[in-house]
Amino acid sequence: MTVAAIASIALGGAFGSVLRYLLNRWIGQPDGLPLGILVVNLSGTLVLGLVATLFLERIGVSDNLRLAITVGLLGGFTTFSTVWLDTLHLLNGGRWAWALTNLLVSAVGGLAAAWLGQQLARI
Repeated sequence: MTVAAIASIALGGAFGSVLRYLLNRWIGQPDGLPLGILVVNLSGTLVLGLVATLFLERIGVSDNLRLAITVGLLGGFTTFSTVWLDTLHLLNGGRWAWALTNLLVSAVGGLAAAWLGQQLARI
């Protein structure tokens, strides 16, 4: 891996992390449900499915740009580690129904979002 590729990933990751933070803060956690992170993960996964498929099947882009967007920006934007921590906090607070909801929506919704993004790229 080249220094340019690593720099591309780092720059994209910095932007993605900031975007995740801002969107999560804007949406918040109504009734204790980590809705902001759910929206981040589902929308980021949809966009990742879309752009990864576009880059592989439709549009030729440089490796550095592909890495900056997919690994950096969208990797920094989405985070399932936060989903697990949020779920643990819900469980520790005795909010079992919200914990289960968070896990199911994240897993099933994430898979559906990736599939939808892929399909949108193929239109």
